Amino acid sequence: MKSYVYILMLNNKHLYTGFTTNLERRMQEHKAGNVDSTRNFRPFELIHVERYEMESDARRREKYLKTTEGKRFLRQQIRDILKIRKVID
Repeated sequence: MKSYVYILMLNNKHLYTGFTTNLERRMQEHKAGNVDSTRNFRPFELIHVERYEMESDARRREKYLKTTEGKRFLRQQIRDILKIRKVID
């Protein structure tokens, strides 16, 4: 079963890192306000998705991205994405 790690940019500019085996269903849950962590920070933007063949790999990646080192890496990656978007827009 495919698994996903995804990153949301919340309306307060914070990043939310999540894991799911059904990305479409999970995004609908976020949009409907059924996820406590993101309910008060809608609208949000899905800015990054990683797909894994093994659930254990996706869970390991999500856990890493929630560490201090992982957050630092993620902020750098997102900073570059936002710079590119700003230049294009």
